[in-house]
Amino acid sequence: MALEQDQRISEVVTREQSRLRNFIRRRVPDPRDAEDILQDVFYKLVEANRLLMPIEHVTGWLFRVARNRITDLFRKKQPETFSDSAVADEDGELVRLEDLLPSPDAGPAALYARHVLLDELELAIDELTEDQREVFVAHELEGRSFKEIAADTGVSVNTLLARKHQAVLHLRRRLQSIYDEFRKV
Repeated sequence: MALEQDQRISEVVTREQSRLRNFIRRRVPDPRDAEDILQDVFYKLVEANRLLMPIEHVTGWLFRVARNRITDLFRKKQPETFSDSAVADEDGELVRLEDLLPSPDAGPAALYARHVLLDELELAIDELTEDQREVFVAHELEGRSFKEIAADTGVSVNTLLARKHQAVLHLRRRLQSIYDEFRKV
């Protein structure tokens, strides 16, 4: 019977490993963390099987465990916020991102809004392609000019402009719903 259970687990791992890894990698930027989560999910499957826990929909269960592990990872890690970064305002003056967000001292609602906005911004930036993310972060968050970035990377200014434009379009689409939601409040 144990051999049969091991065979079923092996089949599930073989069948779901690639999809589950991709699911985790889209949400976890560090490949080592993603691999740790994947291994932990399969460990939980083996553990549940050994404890004779009934699992009706194994695939759904695996993805739920993965989501929970991802959440745990982000709770444990000190969030890498952009609060110390600066962006240029309409007048070209540098304004810290910290100053654009609701104050953490303005009460629980503002603190919640602040965390949601920072989390969503970080997730949205992580969704960009590596090229788009690099130019967006360098220009918008680090305040570097396109000439500087071009000199450092060897990529033409026009290509950098196009990459940033694509990044901005993605971020606008991605963050529009949360922006609309907070405007209602």
